[in-house]
Amino acid sequence: MTTATAPADTRMRRIRLALWTGLALQLALAALPLLDLATLDTITGHVEAAYPDWSAGDVALDRDAITWSLTGIGVLGAIGWLTALARARRGAPRIAVTVLFALGLLTSLTVLSMGGEQYDLIVPLGYGLLGLLPVLAGLAALVAVWRKDR
Repeated sequence: MTTATAPADTRMRRIRLALWTGLALQLALAALPLLDLATLDTITGHVEAAYPDWSAGDVALDRDAITWSLTGIGVLGAIGWLTALARARRGAPRIAVTVLFALGLLTSLTVLSMGGEQYDLIVPLGYGLLGLLPVLAGLAALVAVWRKDR
């Protein structure tokens, strides 16, 4: 290995590590609402707190909408991470990582802050905050792709 390619190899390793970390976090976040639904069912409690007069059927409908929305967002995010990894494999991830980071940040902040009717936040705060974890991996990837080789 020559010294000219060593910094570029190190940079690409950092980019790939950040992208794989982001993908792993995104997949975990996609599965989390379904795991919660099967075990603790905290989203039902969140809906019931906002709408105490609703019937069990109405609560279940809203709970399912929140659960499946979070899972769908997680799956779409995973597709984004795979796209960025494919671009990194070709050696040209800058534009893909930058655009996908912006989309991921916007989506995470929207999920974290969106309220409605009786909800202070439609998505429970814990889920919104956890949704920022892949954004941190995206930030690491973004810094790595734009950082100059030394």
